Amino acid sequence: MINKRLLIKNLLAHNDENSFYDKKRKIDITHKEGKAKFLKHICALSNSNPKNNSYIVIGVEDEDNTIIGVNFFDDSKIQNLINAYLANPPIVQYENIPFPHLSDDKVVGLVTIRAIDQITSLRKNIWKYYGGSVFLRDGSMSMPKVFDIEIKDANSKIVDAIEAHAQNNIEYTLDGVFDFMNQRKDYNPQYKVFKEYFVLCWSGQKKEIKSEVFYSRVDIELINEQVRLFFSTLDEVAISFNENKFKIIEYVNLGLQKSYKYYPLEETIIHFENNANYNIETRLLFEPPQFDKKVLHHIYNTNNAILEKLKRGHDLSKNEELDLRNLSGTYVICYLNSFDDAIDKLYEAKPHIKAHSEELYELYKESMRILRKVKYS
Repeated sequence: MINKRLLIKNLLAHNDENSFYDKKRKIDITHKEGKAKFLKHICALSNSNPKNNSYIVIGVEDEDNTIIGVNFFDDSKIQNLINAYLANPPIVQYENIPFPHLSDDKVVGLVTIRAIDQITSLRKNIWKYYGGSVFLRDGSMSMPKVFDIEIKDANSKIVDAIEAHAQNNIEYTLDGVFDFMNQRKDYNPQYKVFKEYFVLCWSGQKKEIKSEVFYSRVDIELINEQVRLFFSTLDEVAISFNENKFKIIEYVNLGLQKSYKYYPLEETIIHFENNANYNIETRLLFEPPQFDKKVLHHIYNTNNAILEKLKRGHDLSKNEELDLRNLSGTYVICYLNSFDDAIDKLYEAKPHIKAHSEELYELYKESMRILRKVKYS
């Protein structure tokens, strides 16, 4: 079993990026340019490593390899993006790896690209890259190749050695459990061993709503792999498990005015196998709530009026301040009810909400996270 924290350290020991690994300070796949650049690197690394895994480490300073971390990234639909834009798409996994010196809301992103021994290319145009383009790694650069290429295996021995040096041991496992239990002692931390091998720790703030048990501020970590699998500070989740699997159902609290309801968003199941392997299955459960169109038109127009006042720097009334708290969420509901322009208004509101209040900006980011999950599915 590979300890992902050790793997990252071993990768960073190769100070310069090369044909089997890349490092980034951050990535942004919310816009076409960011998506295109990310897809280019996936394509180039896959083509340059036909026989072995390749990696992207995210949250690292380029010049001196200082680990600064990034925000937790829970977009489990990243494979859908890759499948949509790449021909012969590789299997890609994004994992959030905690490091002891980082604050609790920061992790290092580890992207693992599985070898497929085929030429990967862009399936269709995106940003300034044309459909049919093929990329390869040239040192630390992902370069386009417009001619026929031959797949060459130059890195298998190096990558095998790096992964071998990142194998787990019992000391790391025990230290990981003790660290988790100490850091989460205010949120009822627990652990469970699956298949006599995998150690999973989890914690959360318990809440009962109409005889149902939910958890907030949930943290789940697979200790053997040094991987944080799921994290939520705003949503409510339901947790269940047996000897073979650990299941998380994530809920979102959506509604209009004072009428809110919990809607299941996504189900994540970690399946543990007898051969010391595991896999994570994710399924979208979300069904958009439907509301009366006349009511939505009224709320949509109210949101637009508040946004205009924000843009002009005008003071808001007490009631408008209350409506502003729900502005991001109600724009999402409008969009899910076929108000297509609501998504443009949501993007337009971002800088003004961010300048107005950090708390409101957190609610905005949560609304965008929900929207991103639904769109990619």
